[in-house]
Amino acid sequence: MSRFSVQKHYPAMQPLLALSMQVHDGGRLEPELQQLVLMRVSQINGCAFCLDMHSKDARAAGETEQRLYVLPAWRETTLYSEREQVALAWAEELTELDSHDAVPDALYERAKKVFDEDALVDLTLLVVAINGWNRINIAARTIGGHYRVPKAKAA
Repeated sequence: MSRFSVQKHYPAMQPLLALSMQVHDGGRLEPELQQLVLMRVSQINGCAFCLDMHSKDARAAGETEQRLYVLPAWRETTLYSEREQVALAWAEELTELDSHDAVPDALYERAKKVFDEDALVDLTLLVVAINGWNRINIAARTIGGHYRVPKAKAA
């Protein structure tokens, strides 16, 4: 059972929502890449609501079932581009902050080869935003499984 309604408290969450929308609409990160990052971070954090939402949004945007199924093992397959692999590694490092030097210089050097500075900042903000949404929905115990893709996304 949910502890509180995230939707009811949306006015307090407007800054996080605005950040999410700015990165989503910024045009520096492909929608498919965004969905992969949102899914991977939500997998790491165990957010059922966000996994439900982003798996449905990803499929509506044309993502394949196979790529979604093997996403937790993305390093073990050739299904993801170099840019997607770097984005997933970046997202994992920022999500699993286990030391003060969590993002190794070697990863940053790889990221600079496939993302310009603006896109890398957007990728970082995307990871920050989904980690925030995951934590809010986990704290609220938002129930997963009932999300419906908005008609505009399903087109």
